[in-house]
Amino acid sequence: MNAISKPTMSLVDAIFQRRSVRGFLPKTVPEETMRDVFEQARQAPSNCNTQPWYTVVASGDLRNSLQDQFVGRAMAGTPSAPDFSYVSKFEGVYRGRQVDCAAALYGEMDIARDDKAGRSRAALRNFEFFDAPHVAFLCMDRSFGATIAVDVGIYAQTLMLAMTAQGISSCAMGSLRSHPDLVRDAFGLEQDIGVLFGICFGYDDSEVKANNTRTARVPLDETVIFKDR
Repeated sequence: MNAISKPTMSLVDAIFQRRSVRGFLPKTVPEETMRDVFEQARQAPSNCNTQPWYTVVASGDLRNSLQDQFVGRAMAGTPSAPDFSYVSKFEGVYRGRQVDCAAALYGEMDIARDDKAGRSRAALRNFEFFDAPHVAFLCMDRSFGATIAVDVGIYAQTLMLAMTAQGISSCAMGSLRSHPDLVRDAFGLEQDIGVLFGICFGYDDSEVKANNTRTARVPLDETVIFKDR
């Protein structure tokens, strides 16, 4: 195995600096660096070391073709057909956090709450991959359920932290589960491979207003209980 590229920051710095970026420069990630971060991600733990993740990465012409197809379906109003069920509506404190996140994002983008056209344009940006030069689709066997999906989530966080440590920005995107048939067709995947979500990645475009968005985390004591008896 070739030597791994030296990260530009510590793990702790990467944890606190990682954020969702929604606007990328056209600059591509060097192939060696890309392979390095995925090499690091595959060290993630999993149930009985099953390593259930299966990842496909689109760049160049294939990435552009997939964007055109995703945008085309969005513009046509084609219903999404995800491989796995997921929560589509949050309630209580979770709904409050969702609203706060949306308010922070749309506020930076100068999109008012009643600006339906503006919100529609913002939603379409998901299917344009936020101009990222690369998009990864994280997949697993369609026979697996939520327990195994947790392992893929651990893999995804490891991947995004590895990217952050190399100065690469990313955005995990549930919207890219919407049309898994496009992904299977693009990569020649078997029907038993399901798409969980996507991750767009590349280099942050600081001129994009959405990239100024910052979200808060709830206090530790609201989400963790420490007890010794």
